[in-house]
Amino acid sequence: MMNPIFIISLSGIAGIAVGVLVMMGISRAGLNKNEQKAEQLLKEAQIEADAKIKQAVLEGKTQAHDLRIEAEKEIKERKQETMQFENKLLRREDNLNFRDEALTQKEKQISDKLQKANDKLASLDAKEKKLQEQIDKQILVLEGVAKMSSQDAQKELFAVVEKKMEHETVAYIKDKEEEAKATATEKAQNIIALAIERMAQQETQERTVSVVAIPGEEMKGRIIGREGRNIRCFEQATGVELNIDDTPDLITITCFNPIRREVARLALEHLIKDGRIQPGRIEEVVRKYQNEIDQEIMKAGEEAVFKLGIGRIDREIVRLIGTLKYRYSYGQNALQHSMEVAYLAGCMAIELGLNQQLAKRAGLLHDIGKALNIEQQEGSHVELGYKFCKKHGEKDIVLNAIQSHHYDVEPKYLTSHIVIAADTISAARPGARKESAQAYINRLENLEKIAGGFEGVQQAYAIQAGREIRILVNPDRVDDVTCVKLARNIREKIENELTYPGQIKVNVIREVRAQEVAK
Repeated sequence: MMNPIFIISLSGIAGIAVGVLVMMGISRAGLNKNEQKAEQLLKEAQIEADAKIKQAVLEGKTQAHDLRIEAEKEIKERKQETMQFENKLLRREDNLNFRDEALTQKEKQISDKLQKANDKLASLDAKEKKLQEQIDKQILVLEGVAKMSSQDAQKELFAVVEKKMEHETVAYIKDKEEEAKATATEKAQNIIALAIERMAQQETQERTVSVVAIPGEEMKGRIIGREGRNIRCFEQATGVELNIDDTPDLITITCFNPIRREVARLALEHLIKDGRIQPGRIEEVVRKYQNEIDQEIMKAGEEAVFKLGIGRIDREIVRLIGTLKYRYSYGQNALQHSMEVAYLAGCMAIELGLNQQLAKRAGLLHDIGKALNIEQQEGSHVELGYKFCKKHGEKDIVLNAIQSHHYDVEPKYLTSHIVIAADTISAARPGARKESAQAYINRLENLEKIAGGFEGVQQAYAIQAGREIRILVNPDRVDDVTCVKLARNIREKIENELTYPGQIKVNVIREVRAQEVAK
């Protein structure tokens, strides 16, 4: 169909052409000729527009016809789908009706069966009532013959049976008790023997002396330093005593604290190998090996936990377990002792059907407080270990084993008794412990603890087998005059509280350092 706007545009163009010709002053004859041409163009445009309109109308009718055909086709498909859905619903309705009829029939059958069951129950109740009446009549007849009621007969029968069984019961109970005691003793012995047999642990005896070889006698002078400043700095930084003049080509390190002694040995070997021995370098090397020992402690704890297979454990507890590697009790290494107790407790737990992993855990941690003793904390190792493990979320069975392994509290669990037995076996076997070494270490620990209890004391080191104690004080809190008073007070407390052979020299050291960095 021709657009009306297009037709109007053609007419407008013709009019504009006529106007332009008039304005240009074209002659009348030329104007008429032009008008004729314009009319001719207008007619042609009108014819063309009519043709296009007819064409557009025809195309519109064709398109409408196609749309009608498509719509009819879609309606037909929708009707077909609707019929299929209706047929499906009808089939489903037929199925539901069939099921409903089947359920109705079954319900009727069940109702019939229930009625029959009720009739049978009523019949049984009537028969039971009739039977009970007959039994009561027979009992009355029997009571008349025996001249005794049923209650009296029952009591007399029970009395005869009880009297007959009393002796047999007592004899049976006595036999079982004796059998249980014998079996329990034998089983306990077998369990302990089996646990000991499966446990093979090498024993490490405690030493309080380490020896470092030197390449020559001239190295001793370098270690001592000018006016003894190097050796004083080394002993002050490590808390050990160096004996240089006793043995040629050897330096002896003495200290009861195994961690400090190991740090001193490693640091001294490094300084001898490096050759640079001066106070600043000494302090740097000592700090380095203190960090290495801390890492070694953590590694030892992790290896112990891994070997025993006790599962996940807090890292702070692992660190204390590693610290036990450097702790000795009566000459027996505390870490080896704890692992031995864990192995023994695990073996016994298996035999008794208990949790092996939990028994090992309790055995490993029973002496964990001894690692806290190294850090000079107040309290017994039992109390310290219990508080520390409770703080880090250990179970009640483990906590009770820690508390009760020296009978400070009553053992509440069978695992606690196992740990006590394993601890006794590990500690009491021949060669495991030495009394003299522990007494010596206890005296040195008490000496350092007394000195550390005074205000202003920074560090306290017992050296020369306890014949001397060196006390480092905080220079900001203790002046030179107070040092004299502090030394006297410490001396008096040592005299009042400790028993020791010979004399103990008390040295209070106050050092002030001024340090600047040149840039």
